[in-house]
Amino acid sequence: MIEILTPAELARARDTGALVADILETLRGRSTAGTNLLDIDRWAQEMILGAGARSCYVDYAPSFGRGPFGHYVCTAVNDAVLHGMPHDYALADGDLLTLDLAVSLGGVAADSAVSFVVGGSEPSESVAMSVAMIEATERALSAGIAAAGPGARLGDVSHAIGSVLGEAGYSINTEFGGHGIGSTMHQDPHVANTGRPGRGYRLRPGLLLALEPWVMADTARLVTDPDGWTLRSATGCRTAHSEHTIAVTDDGAEILTLPTVTRTSRAS
Repeated sequence: MIEILTPAELARARDTGALVADILETLRGRSTAGTNLLDIDRWAQEMILGAGARSCYVDYAPSFGRGPFGHYVCTAVNDAVLHGMPHDYALADGDLLTLDLAVSLGGVAADSAVSFVVGGSEPSESVAMSVAMIEATERALSAGIAAAGPGARLGDVSHAIGSVLGEAGYSINTEFGGHGIGSTMHQDPHVANTGRPGRGYRLRPGLLLALEPWVMADTARLVTDPDGWTLRSATGCRTAHSEHTIAVTDDGAEILTLPTVTRTSRAS
């Protein structure tokens, strides 16, 4: 099902998006060398419940996972890229961490992810590679958002994302990508991270999409951890993932998952 939100629902979506972004910003600031992934999950739980919101992950049990996810945030480290299950691991300086968070507030969900290098580590090949991958996914995300105006086709968005990732030299996995979002976290349409322009569903104002370009340094193949959830690069290479929830508007696309401080500075 593809949902088209009313203006009142879109207003609630803005509140949800701001909450997701602010929680991610706080978690990013707290994620330093020595921080345990289970503490990050606990902090996410406290902030979500404290805001009167609901986690989209705790009871999430799709066909590709193993049972309910059971945690409040996805924490993917280094070669993990998607659905990273929090576990007893203390972050090290130079680790590449991806935090992926989806929350529902007022009956509307928002989903966002951010990748970053932990700590202030000395320059190294792995850190430089990590930064390059992160920047490529962020550029691809920006390109996808720019292509997501009313009347555009889904293929236009996928093509914009894939063009940036391909030009940066990364192989693109098409098993997992972006998705529609609204009253539930995962909805139609699927938004692949590569595609042909001019094809697919025509975007309409009121449509919410979670766009999420992600790459692995030297492969497009994933493997699944014994936990049944965490997806890693098949070669053990590093990975990166960036995601925003956007709303298609009458004149373009609005990013809903920007931190409050960023929204304020853009408005002023």
